[in-house]
Amino acid sequence: MHKRTDKIEKLTFEEALEKLESIINKMEREELPLEKSLENFQEGMELHLHCRKLLTEAEFRIEKLLQNGELEEYTDLRREER
Repeated sequence: MHKRTDKIEKLTFEEALEKLESIINKMEREELPLEKSLENFQEGMELHLHCRKLLTEAEFRIEKLLQNGELEEYTDLRREER
């Protein structure tokens, strides 16, 4: 797995969102060379996917809580498949 992806996986939702907003702001206000723009875009997409995954996990936990009246331990099934 890519080193950057490993680091992104360790970020909280708030940390990842802050980094994503920073990349977006940088790309909007600076004229960057094509290669740097592509690197920023790729990192932004990785952050976006990580944030989406964390939100999906939170939504699943909320649904479980509403169904059972108590919050069960959440296990990411995708990680168990690896």
